[in-house]
Amino acid sequence: MSPFSFATTAQILCESGSAVRLGELCRERGARRVLIVTDPGITRLGMLDSLLPGFAQAEVGYEIFDAVQADPPESVVMAAVQQGRAMKAELVIGFGGGSSMDVAKLVALLAHPDCEQQLTDIYGVGNARGRRLPLIQVPTTAGTGSEVTQIAIITTGETTKMGVVSPILLPDLALLDADLTLGLPPAVTAATGIDAMVHAIEAYTSKVKKNPLSDMLAKEALRLLAANLDEAVNNGGNREARQAMLLGALLAGQAFANAPVAAVHALAYPLGGHFHIPHGLSNALVLPAVIEYNASHAAPLYAELAPFIVGRDLKPGDDESLTAQLVTALADLSPRCGLPSRLCDAGVPEDSLPMLARDAMLQQRLLVNNPRELTEADALAIYRKAF
Repeated sequence: MSPFSFATTAQILCESGSAVRLGELCRERGARRVLIVTDPGITRLGMLDSLLPGFAQAEVGYEIFDAVQADPPESVVMAAVQQGRAMKAELVIGFGGGSSMDVAKLVALLAHPDCEQQLTDIYGVGNARGRRLPLIQVPTTAGTGSEVTQIAIITTGETTKMGVVSPILLPDLALLDADLTLGLPPAVTAATGIDAMVHAIEAYTSKVKKNPLSDMLAKEALRLLAANLDEAVNNGGNREARQAMLLGALLAGQAFANAPVAAVHALAYPLGGHFHIPHGLSNALVLPAVIEYNASHAAPLYAELAPFIVGRDLKPGDDESLTAQLVTALADLSPRCGLPSRLCDAGVPEDSLPMLARDAMLQQRLLVNNPRELTEADALAIYRKAF
């Protein structure tokens, strides 16, 4: 066995209806002033309304920062940090999708009274240092796994993103409450669910840090996600399916936080940066083509995952046959869930493909994890296949 290390969120609470106890959970951690980091859609839909009385009952004061946007820019992060500093926040809650949780991680670090680092100082791996405020993450989508990862992704330019990667960012508590996901539209449910499946697949085939724990988590994540995706998309009021999707996304997050993602994400990021395609959909659009490209080097691993996704329709065969069935099943996910399945259907112009390939090569942090080496020409061929 190769040496490995494994880090994750200290505590996980997986229980429908548990979010109403957020105020109490903050009080248990000694916090009297809490900053809730979220997005305007959350407040517009009133998703916090039933939870806030619990803060008063627990005698915990709170403020809400609800200006987080998809692919959050540095200005949004710093506005949240300033609010946290001004109110002398003692705990931070990330409430929403991956963007809100990523911003919350950085606020917890940069708003700590002893922090001397700037946002620009901490980009990259292991550059964030010191202490952070206590951090609770409450996902309202089942996809990103940000509640158990040590990375925050921030938009640094018109089309560029940077990551802050450090164990300091791992939260103290991840709270999974299916009630918060009952109103998710089918398209969002589908895209975020497929995103979580990508996390599990790429963790299982990661070249650099794949390990027994990440493998176990990735397989259980795929089992939960594949078994419940259709029900969650088509019958969004099913709490059991929603809770299973949240747990599957968390397990996939634990897997890829320790066995990092690779070419699917590297090729997905430019799609989000240039055309503002949601991250989960970006992953789904390139996933089958990337797996076909990797098959020559990773077919035995893909074959091990095929039963979890293909299910009862799986036909016995060799590794190549099982991988081909996996690709077919994954390619069918998007149209089955009502999502675009080709880049052209998602509004990506064909003449942009060379630019996307160039930008994908900037994601060497991810590409080094891919089971097969990938050049710019290879990236362009994959985009063309997905077009």
